[in-house]
Amino acid sequence: MTATPVETEKKAPAPQAPAGPDRAARRAGRKLRKLSEQDTVPHGMRATPAGRIARGLLLTAAAIVTIFPFYAMVVLSLKPSAAVEFPGSLLPWPLTGEAYDTVMNAQDVPRWLVNTLVYSVVSVVGVLLLASLAGYAFAKKRFPGRETMFWSFLSMVMVPYHVTMIPTFAMIAKLGGVDTYWGLIVPTLANAQAVFLMRQFIQGLPDELFEAARLDGCNEWQIFHRIVLPLLKPILATLGVFVFLWHWNDFLWPLVIGQSTDMRTLTVGIASLQQQNVPLNVVLSGSVIAFVPIFAAYMVGQRYFTEGVTASGIKG
Repeated sequence: MTATPVETEKKAPAPQAPAGPDRAARRAGRKLRKLSEQDTVPHGMRATPAGRIARGLLLTAAAIVTIFPFYAMVVLSLKPSAAVEFPGSLLPWPLTGEAYDTVMNAQDVPRWLVNTLVYSVVSVVGVLLLASLAGYAFAKKRFPGRETMFWSFLSMVMVPYHVTMIPTFAMIAKLGGVDTYWGLIVPTLANAQAVFLMRQFIQGLPDELFEAARLDGCNEWQIFHRIVLPLLKPILATLGVFVFLWHWNDFLWPLVIGQSTDMRTLTVGIASLQQQNVPLNVVLSGSVIAFVPIFAAYMVGQRYFTEGVTASGIKG
């Protein structure tokens, strides 16, 4: 029985792939990709070899200038209590942790750390909650005087903080909020910038989402909890990191409202150490301890920055 042409084609052996990679073809492919990428860049903006080297050197110099203060802070905090001599004191030897033992065993520093954590964490939760609620109301609700109220609230950004600090302190003092956590936290919760960012973000969400939720029988709280908050995760994370940094590094308001040693925050406490006869390595070790939480918060939330900026471009 003779095989048909179709069967003959089926039985024909498949062509074998070349044993090794064709280096010439790979080089040609890379060259073509490079040329295609260059075609998308205007000729006047293409980097020359000298320009690439200069850019690398400039970025390296900028990185060194940026990192050097942190390096000096860490190294000097690990040095023994002695006179600082440059550049010898910046060498990474000899190192000791006695300054950190002094700081952590001090009576006031752990209390200052707790105060700073309470002030920062509670403020972040309060600011994000109030800003998201206000942003949703200003963006998607219709009520008389909405625009007037929003722009009046936003005008607080143009008022210097020092102008409102004195009447705010007088009001908190009359209510008995001096040297208390609520007196430290409550005046900072009305954040006009956070409300503006939330309103702009929520305003770009499609109205069809909210109309469909109302047709399904959701009330306003369910819409906010099940639809708005999940969509706000990138901007909440980004804004939360910024609010945490603002409150962790805040100095003036904690200095004014926390008049006793027990209510000081780390920034105020470290500044008070500089006025005393405290060794430099102890002061810098306290600065390193104050720096680590905000650096960790930034590392955790940095991936949300791009997402927040990209998601803010959604249009309904």
